[in-house]
Amino acid sequence: MPKERLIMTLAKVLIAAAWADGDLSHEEVNSMKDLLWRLPQLSARDWASLQIYIDSPVKDAERARLVADLQQAIRTAGDRDLVLSTLDELMHADGEVSDEEERVAGEIRDAVEAVDVSLLSQLVKGMTARRSQAAAGAPNREDFLEDYVRNRVYYGIRRRLDMGEGELDVSDDTLRTLSLAGGLMAQVAQVRAGVTDAEVEVMVAALEDYWHLSRQEAAFVAGVAVSESAALMDPYRLARRFAEKCSYQERAEFLEVLFAVAAADGEASHDEIEEIRAIARSLKLAHEDFIAAKLKVLYE
Repeated sequence: MPKERLIMTLAKVLIAAAWADGDLSHEEVNSMKDLLWRLPQLSARDWASLQIYIDSPVKDAERARLVADLQQAIRTAGDRDLVLSTLDELMHADGEVSDEEERVAGEIRDAVEAVDVSLLSQLVKGMTARRSQAAAGAPNREDFLEDYVRNRVYYGIRRRLDMGEGELDVSDDTLRTLSLAGGLMAQVAQVRAGVTDAEVEVMVAALEDYWHLSRQEAAFVAGVAVSESAALMDPYRLARRFAEKCSYQERAEFLEVLFAVAAADGEASHDEIEEIRAIARSLKLAHEDFIAAKLKVLYE
């Protein structure tokens, strides 16, 4: 579906252009969504694929790859006109265009205007694009689209590691388990408004003790777990996947960690205890396991 491909690729480039100055304001996001809404209807998965670009800054190499993809999606003069007019409309949506945004918009315009819509040219450009080392080696966050939708903590950690914002010397399988544990701990910590330093400290200590991470590594995982809003994640799905990766005994012991997070500020609230009860059920643990962990952490 060439037209559908053009629309999706155009949308990603528009988002990349809006990230040009490293900041995407609430007004810019809303203006961009208004513009994209006017384009032919996109599926729910398409919108998720776009949201993954709105979620964090699009840097030069990734933007270059997206622009190269857009060049390949343009087949007619009408396609080219649609791209240029929509780009111009977006860049002036909030009435202010920074120098960096204008520079990037100019680069995109030049790339689009350079496209020869003849069939022969398209074939040649397709071959050269496939041979382009810069485009081929550029980041593609859509490789992690399923994780973005299903496990935001893993996605957040993976993205930060890829961008050099942290170090974590573990296998990918262990990283997924850590992400699930972090997400469940954050779920409990966020029951009451705001996550406290004491709760984060308990999370860090648990990651050090149970998964033998260094202090720096544990703080990195805990920080991402808290920042990737656990309220937007599905605790049942997190628990199910955690249960698939851990033994019964490991899951039962993990309840103690969750109660420690809940009690980090001196007392576990009723809502926090009920959240842990729900997680215990999702972990396929017996009621006796829940009671044993509760008594051990809160009353010993």
